[in-house]
Amino acid sequence: MSIATEMTRRLGITHPIIQAPMAGGADPPELVAAVSNAGAIGFIGLSYMNPEQIAAAAAAIRTQTSRPFGVNLFAPLPAGDSNKSPDTMLARLAPYFAELGLPAPSLPKSASYSFEQQLAAGLESGASCFSFTFGVFPESAVQAIKARKMFLIGTATTVEEAIQLEKLGVDAIVAQGSEAGGHRGTFAGDFASGMVGGMALVPQVVDAVRVPVIASGGIMDGRGVVAALALGASAVQMGTAFLTCKEAGIPEAYKEAILSAHEDQTRVTRAFSGRPARGIVNRFMKEVEFDHADDAILSFAVQNALTRPLRTAAAKQGRAEFLSLWAGQGVRMARRQSAAELVARLGQEIDATLATLQRHVAAAGSTD
Repeated sequence: MSIATEMTRRLGITHPIIQAPMAGGADPPELVAAVSNAGAIGFIGLSYMNPEQIAAAAAAIRTQTSRPFGVNLFAPLPAGDSNKSPDTMLARLAPYFAELGLPAPSLPKSASYSFEQQLAAGLESGASCFSFTFGVFPESAVQAIKARKMFLIGTATTVEEAIQLEKLGVDAIVAQGSEAGGHRGTFAGDFASGMVGGMALVPQVVDAVRVPVIASGGIMDGRGVVAALALGASAVQMGTAFLTCKEAGIPEAYKEAILSAHEDQTRVTRAFSGRPARGIVNRFMKEVEFDHADDAILSFAVQNALTRPLRTAAAKQGRAEFLSLWAGQGVRMARRQSAAELVARLGQEIDATLATLQRHVAAAGSTD
């Protein structure tokens, strides 16, 4: 049985489930298409792709599904602290590069493409949804997306951010709880203040805005979906649960790390990218940030690009201790399966959870 919500009706999907966009290759066309074909909706993160790569990925998705799918971009970020010297971080990373047989790290070159070019490619992708995180889209981008009649989704970690997004004109808001894996979407305050748990965040956002709310963070099974809907959400966004699907584009060492991790083994770190993100604690995270002061860590674009060669080599060598193992606090519930199997299982668990609640209600009524 499917469960209908405002989001399922507006997106044309069977299940109120969104596969989170996971820029960097974790969400390849095969995963996105499989999720959409199963009755949920798949998303692909475009932020590290050039326009040609975006066009190719979108074409690959369209050849595998005729169902709705979505694309995602990071909102344009302000310039980082250009006055900070990179020398300390370069020296700290050099031994790790050497351990993996890489040349000494050096400052990365700037990307040869712009946000505007990525946006234009996203608009031509054939996607029915466009989502963003890390801030607010420029008004011109919002107008361009609306002109294409694409469903627009923004990401908030506080009520104030949600209100800003509604004023911007989004069609729905992802309420990202502190349990969520990957990068934090906070943009209207400091990151510490944006660490609000989903159980507290979702109903407060629902009460503050008129657009549909999508719950995100730590949701791994049908019980979590039903709980989110009970809090007023119209759908859920799930990332970690899809990372161990066979179609996910992450290394086997990453999948094994998720499958063997416990709920108390994730931390929020800036070590890999310069922006706070939740992942499974590993050697790199501890040695670069937790065992030292983090004042040497560079801004998001620079730190992220600086560590990319290390992470790429580690993926090829199966060295999980050097991977950014983004994952949420629900890791114990991760399973090996296909995306279709996961979506089907979630549907079954939603039905089973609702049936259990109905039995509780019936039992309570029989005692009156």
